[in-house]
Amino acid sequence: MSFESIRTSLQLSIYKVINPFVRMLIKMGLTPNAITTIGLILNLGVAAIFIMGAEKGNRGDLQFVGWAGALVLFAGIFDMLDGQVARLGNMKSTFGAMYDSVLDRYSELFLFLGICYYLISHHYFLSSLFAFIAMIGSMMVSYTRARAEGLGIECKGGFMQRPERVVLIGITALACGISSKYIGSDYKLFVPGISVHVFETMSIFTIPITIMAIMTNITAIKRLLGSKKALDEKDAQAASLKQQSGTAAIVILLLTLSAFTPLTLKAGIDPPADFPVPKNITNQLFYLQRDPNSNTIICQLKLDEDGRPNKKNPVNVYWIRYTEKGQYAQLSYIQRKLAYGISSRQVTTEEFELNFVSYPKYLMTLKKGKDNKYHVYSKVANKNAILNSIYVHIVGGTFWVPNVVYVEFKAIDPATGEKLTERIKV
Repeated sequence: MSFESIRTSLQLSIYKVINPFVRMLIKMGLTPNAITTIGLILNLGVAAIFIMGAEKGNRGDLQFVGWAGALVLFAGIFDMLDGQVARLGNMKSTFGAMYDSVLDRYSELFLFLGICYYLISHHYFLSSLFAFIAMIGSMMVSYTRARAEGLGIECKGGFMQRPERVVLIGITALACGISSKYIGSDYKLFVPGISVHVFETMSIFTIPITIMAIMTNITAIKRLLGSKKALDEKDAQAASLKQQSGTAAIVILLLTLSAFTPLTLKAGIDPPADFPVPKNITNQLFYLQRDPNSNTIICQLKLDEDGRPNKKNPVNVYWIRYTEKGQYAQLSYIQRKLAYGISSRQVTTEEFELNFVSYPKYLMTLKKGKDNKYHVYSKVANKNAILNSIYVHIVGGTFWVPNVVYVEFKAIDPATGEKLTERIKV
């Protein structure tokens, strides 16, 4: 049987014992938040006892440690009661969960404040260091879980969770106080050959704290590594979904191009020598074609009366259906919103940033060139060139999954007039 199953079984057994008391608290009208607050006040009392023991007691007077341990265990009961009152009294709330977590952290920090103060005051310097390390580990155990759950993954488990820490501190502190009455507060155990004692009465309390310092940090590190594995898997799934979304966008782009023509894919033409080149189109910026038919998307500059690009819609996108005697047609709503519509953002009065709505990552710029005419610029062959055409080459495939071999961009280098071509494999 695993530690987690033993821990769960023990927790359920304790719940059966305390449930009658829980129902009584519900009848009294106590809320989970009120019980959580009582738990915090009791832990403040624990810190106060340790501080009183540091100020009023001497190094050999361990009764304060014993009384503090008893109060730790009593306060720990309230840590269990608030959750059960919320469950059995149907008083669960999101804020209640947060309130419980925050006050639990305050309770634990005040507890360790008292312990560290006591140990330092009575010159248990090494033990106080381990107590401080245990406090760090305790906080990190809780923080790794909270941060992981905030990122959407479960992060539980480990040996030194809050209930174990409370029980360990409470029982060992109580045992230390009781033992001092029987074996004496100044009891020391020496081993021949070792000049210093290896055990004393106070060790009943300080050795478990040292163990806690180690185990809490091991638990925090294990939770961190477990979270890394879960988050890596989550990121991989997200990347896979993103890739599938990108593929879907390309498919939508290809399908909507052929929306007016029955599509039975055949081997593509490389290059499409029989595809017409649009000519004599006023203010044409660039065009887009793809196999298997010659229907063409035209991207045309839309000017206002002052001769500047329209601020809201600087590019007019429409069809030339060469398969239907070269008829002009507007994009359908779906084509405009999901595939061939162009999104624009004004940079200056005469410059716009553009992208297809189906693929926002491919950025283009509309601006005036050296010839005082407007052109669309994009990166082609590692140069900021004037875009002329885009061609999607398909070889076979199906209606839903066309076999896209590459996308070809043709452009002109504005500096030299050189014709540029770049093919991107899909």
